[in-house]
Amino acid sequence: MMGTIRVGALVLALWAVAAGRANAADERQMTTASPRIAKFTTVPGLPSCATVAMLRGNPRTEASVVFVKLAPDCRVPWHWHTANEEILVVSGAGELAMKDGKPLQFQPGAYASLPSHHAHEAHCFTTCVFTSIADGAFDIHYVDEAGTEISEEQAMKAAVGKAKPRRRP
Repeated sequence: MMGTIRVGALVLALWAVAAGRANAADERQMTTASPRIAKFTTVPGLPSCATVAMLRGNPRTEASVVFVKLAPDCRVPWHWHTANEEILVVSGAGELAMKDGKPLQFQPGAYASLPSHHAHEAHCFTTCVFTSIADGAFDIHYVDEAGTEISEEQAMKAAVGKAKPRRRP
């Protein structure tokens, strides 16, 4: 029960922050969305196992909110973004590994706040859906294990060749 209250409070707090940013930026129409009926598409620069459904804003040019879906065993290799990113897991099981931080186990209600230039890697064991909120244009910069920026091609090759960790329930 206490966990449910915490998750509910977290969702309300995240919504309030996002709503406050939206109201400060411009006037918007009411929006509703469900990952069950959202139209997911592939995005250049992300692995083909990752798809995105736009909810608000244009990630290429401004602050945005999107659903991200990762297929089972999908890995988005080590990377960082210029924008700050907030993640709220909707469904699935996986892990968000972070440089200089404890990994976040993906489960419904799990939350992460990733500051600009913070390197992280996502891996889903089952299909995962999460909301990603970026406070600016959304770019992706892939890095190697040492944190040196590498090409998308190098990152994808490294991700495919990486041994898969033991599945977590």
